[in-house]
Amino acid sequence: MLTLDKSFSFNGQSVAWGALGEGDPIVLIHGFPWSAQAWRKIAPWLAQTHKVYFFDMLGTGLSERAEGQNVSENVQSDLLQALITHWRLERPQIVGHDFGGLCALRGHFVNGIEYGKLHLINAVAVLPSGSPFYAHVAKHEAAFAGLPDYAHEALFRAYIQAATHYPLREESIQHYFKPWSDEVGKAAFYRQIAQANLYNIEEAQKLYTKTDFEVHLIWGMKDTFIPSSRGRELAALIEAKSFTPIESASHIVQEDAPEAVVGALIANL
Repeated sequence: MLTLDKSFSFNGQSVAWGALGEGDPIVLIHGFPWSAQAWRKIAPWLAQTHKVYFFDMLGTGLSERAEGQNVSENVQSDLLQALITHWRLERPQIVGHDFGGLCALRGHFVNGIEYGKLHLINAVAVLPSGSPFYAHVAKHEAAFAGLPDYAHEALFRAYIQAATHYPLREESIQHYFKPWSDEVGKAAFYRQIAQANLYNIEEAQKLYTKTDFEVHLIWGMKDTFIPSSRGRELAALIEAKSFTPIESASHIVQEDAPEAVVGALIANL
């Protein structure tokens, strides 16, 4: 398990973060409904040659979760900008997965953060996006937040297992479920889904162009959430330097094939 033993105050809300290693900086950004623990099999390897920063997005993991909280994608990219300033980093390398990829893309194209390199893993990045489940939760958020515990856990398990190619170990399921398991976490889970806003993708996508830093894409080819065709489209829009397909992996590539992710990242660092 990664240790997130430090706290950053963002607009009066606590954000949990941690770091490993020494050297040039790399920032890891997780997606939803994951947490920084999605990088627990990746970060120690990168930390052998770099200083690796990781954090729980606002409203997730060990970071603050509260009623009425704004956890939309634009807020998360503002958080990224604030953290990079707090850490006093200049052009760090960024690794973003899923909504963490969108956070990283918005961080540059909307917020203006300059990177050393950008590595995107099955990123939320281009339209069309979303699912009937997301749309349904947005219409009935309160009803979902009021689900009995057994129904909520069953839904969560089905959701994350659909994001993998191989069955998740029970230990991994518990890592991810724990922050969402109590009443505060349950409400936070459906809040994140309900606040997903396609405008935040559209705003960034309109700005995509070739960057002055390298962009590398890694894609689990069995992904049914964001198919590889979207990854290829993104690669073309930003003129990515490389596209690494991981054949035996679905959406959460860090669980299906962590060694392949480490290899692809190290090859391009």
